[in-house]
Amino acid sequence: MAFVAKAGKHLASLNKTLNNAKSISTTAKTLAGWNKDFKPAPYPETDKAKLEAAKKYRLLPSEYRPYADDGLGYGDYPKLEAGFGVESRDPYYPYDFPEHKRNFHETFHADVEMYDECHYSQPEKPRYSNAHYFTWFLGSMAAFFAIYYYLERMRMYRPVIPKQYPSKDKKHYTFDS
Repeated sequence: MAFVAKAGKHLASLNKTLNNAKSISTTAKTLAGWNKDFKPAPYPETDKAKLEAAKKYRLLPSEYRPYADDGLGYGDYPKLEAGFGVESRDPYYPYDFPEHKRNFHETFHADVEMYDECHYSQPEKPRYSNAHYFTWFLGSMAAFFAIYYYLERMRMYRPVIPKQYPSKDKKHYTFDS
């Protein structure tokens, strides 16, 4: 705790000696450029505004399509295709941020929280259609049911003799030698 107090005093004295208009504590806030750079501007009405927005989000003008101006607040943010999730990306590609599987200046999807690795995302396209899977499921279940029904009359039991109860008419044991 003493270290934190000394460091705070040292930063305060350093701030006074620099005699800057900006303090050291606010410098870190201004260096994080992605917040203000990717804040959506108003909806682009003209072609020039759309071209500037495409340049801002590092997209080709032919790729840039903004969200509809329906009052949800997306502004000029690009409407990216709802593609596959992060887990579908190549794990061996040398990403700039490998823990998130993304590169520097890569534009986020507006619903980025739905497509990261800790949430469900759209998986890769399945090999067969759902109808194909359902047909195979029903066929397998019908085959097992047919085998069960056919073999039901041929049950096999452990061979045992009938239980021997004592009675006067029947002798089960003789103790003659």
